[in-house]
Parts: sequence; C-alpha cells; structure tokens
Amino acid sequence: MRLILITLTALLLATVVGLGATWMTTTRGTEIGALTIGPWTARPRTGTADVDPYSRATIVRNGELPIGTGDGVAFTATADDKKKALDGRCDVVVSGVTPPARFWTLTLYDRKGHLVANSLQRYGFTSQEIVRSSDGSFEIRIASRSRAGNWLPTGGIERYALMLRLYDTPVGVATRTQRDAPMPTIKTVGCS
Repeated sequence: MRLILITLTALLLATVVGLGATWMTTTRGTEIGALTIGPWTARPRTGTADVDPYSRATIVRNGELPIGTGDGVAFTATADDKKKALDGRCDVVVSGVTPPARFWTLTLYDRKGHLVANSLQRYGFTSQEIVRSSDGSFEIRIASRSRAGNWLPTGGIERYALMLRLYDTPVGVATRTQRDAPMPTIKTVGCS
C-alpha cells in the first residue's frame, strides 16, 4: 500500500510540474531560436516546419498566424533600450531606421495581443505612410496625449507591446547583430 501511495504522489508531482512548466513556456515564450537585437526580439523559425514544440504550443494557445519565413519576420518589444517596460502613460520615441524591407508595419498591442483602443482608431504605421527625415530616418512618438508628427496613441494603458513586421526582407535565421539588421531605438522620454 505504501508503494502505491508513493507512486501516485510521484505521478501527481510530475504531472503538476510538467503542466506548470508547459503553461509558463506557452505564456511567457521561450528563447529557443530567438533573435534579439536591442529591445527587439523575433522568432524567425515560427513560420517554418522547423518550429520548436514550445513555440508551436504558444502559437496555438494565442491563436496567432505567424509570418512565413519566405514572407518576412516579426519583431516584438515590450521594453525600451534601457529595459524599462513600455508604459502607455509615458512618452516613448521609436526612431532611426529599419532593416532593408520592401514593406514594414509598426503596430501597438496590449499585453494580451489586442489592438489598443483609442479615439483616433490609429493602431500603427506602415513604411508607406510614415513621415521621414531627408536621410530616411523616422521618429514615432507613442503617448497618451496628442503629439506633433508621427503620433501613435496609447489610450493611457499601463503596459503595451510593439510589433515591427518586416516583409520581403533578408533578415532571418542567419541575422545576428545590429550591424546585420539596424533596428530602431526605443527611448522613454518622460512620464506624466
């Protein structure tokens, strides 16, 4: 009887640990095959048959449709260059250039992956509509209150994520550094 009780306890403990680890991995993501450049992180293999099982589970859990490896790559950022979480009550500036791409989009999401509600119904920018400097660089202000130029409203939410999707780009699995893929900087410039 004691052996049965010990076996059942071990099985229960193994089940709890296994399910807990799986839940944490699918909720928080995994760094397997991740490409990180500054505050931006991409998982270029998620749109391929070579995707790891944890990323596959995360995709199924979130219901997202990843970009295929031949189409492009998606980078996300949840913090600025100094690793401070992106806060919708603060003014954040995304500036610089993007890696070479035929087309790109920058979109603002809440931490659950939903578009952030705002009165302007502006959820992001595309490479074709952004106002640029003469050298090709850009500056996007992300803030709760109206700003001049390229402004993306946060609606004052506490935490958010940015997603930069690059379409038809050489950036992918072989990319390793900022020199290979110059990513825009993210700076928190003030909080209200």
